[in-house]
Amino acid sequence: MMETRTREEIVRACGYLVTRGWVANHDGNASAKSSPQRYLCTPGATHKSVIRAQDLLVTDAAGKQLSGRGKTFSEYALHLAVYRSRKDVRAVIHAHPPFATALGASGRELVTFLPEAVVSLGAKVPLVPLAAPGAAAVKALEPFLAGHDAVLIAGNGVFAWGDDVEQALLRLELVEHLATIATHAQVWGGPQPLPQDMVAALLEARKKAFPSKG
Repeated sequence: MMETRTREEIVRACGYLVTRGWVANHDGNASAKSSPQRYLCTPGATHKSVIRAQDLLVTDAAGKQLSGRGKTFSEYALHLAVYRSRKDVRAVIHAHPPFATALGASGRELVTFLPEAVVSLGAKVPLVPLAAPGAAAVKALEPFLAGHDAVLIAGNGVFAWGDDVEQALLRLELVEHLATIATHAQVWGGPQPLPQDMVAALLEARKKAFPSKG
């Protein structure tokens, strides 16, 4: 029953990414834990608009495919790295929302300038350096996993994770929302940073809301 629900959540998330214009062609991917040793993921080389619940692949924690037609996507190793590092995480979503992706492609991280967003994402959404696909990309991502719930990857969009598919998607959405506001704010000189004492208090609130960050 839980796996059926998780499959449906992944398919809905894929549809949302398409509707918002955050994926094109075969862009983007999503995965979720359905049990400690069983993972669901979107198939590679497939447009997210046509993915159905029965199309999702099943793998073990090492990425070995257990069932499903097609192959896992090329960035699946990054998803598995998140799960290895963060036992609280049950879902990972990757997409190319335009404003956040543009920020990362420009070599910039996203400093969190709205109080509510500090509680949800922390003081910033860091920029992971661009690396060759595979082991090098995993090595580049790993230092950012313990303290963050979303990252920009230079030249490769946004990765966000959470304790379920909805939370991962909401975090990705918030990253794009902030990046959009930050881009528009450049007309007025750019967003102003929050006072450091406020940030410190908000980070304490974040620890209480999400104990795994403490």
